[in-house]
Amino acid sequence: MKSLEDLKKLRDQSLKNMQMRHQVGGTRIQVGMGTCGIAAGARPVLNKFVEEIKEHELKNIVITQVGCMGECAFEPIVEIVDYDGTSSIYCKVTERMVNEIVEEHLVNHKRLDRYLLSSVKR
Repeated sequence: MKSLEDLKKLRDQSLKNMQMRHQVGGTRIQVGMGTCGIAAGARPVLNKFVEEIKEHELKNIVITQVGCMGECAFEPIVEIVDYDGTSSIYCKVTERMVNEIVEEHLVNHKRLDRYLLSSVKR
């Protein structure tokens, strides 16, 4: 930090990222952040989702962290609940996979079956 202006810019950027996590409606991305998820690398995955969604300028997407998802062997786990209620659970998600998931699932509306633990229409 060199100045108060730099600090204000950092604050504004952080507020934008936080707002992305608390919008209502549209698609919801839930990243399992229980102890096992964090140990498996869920935090960088969550941050990568925030970065990619911002980069693609996607709207109506809520990114949130949740606790234990109940399948420790498959962590990091990410559940995407689409606007129509379809739940897709991706397992062993890496930062590299986030690029693909955003591009294919969120932009092109095509699930990546090879990464899915399960998919259910609600």
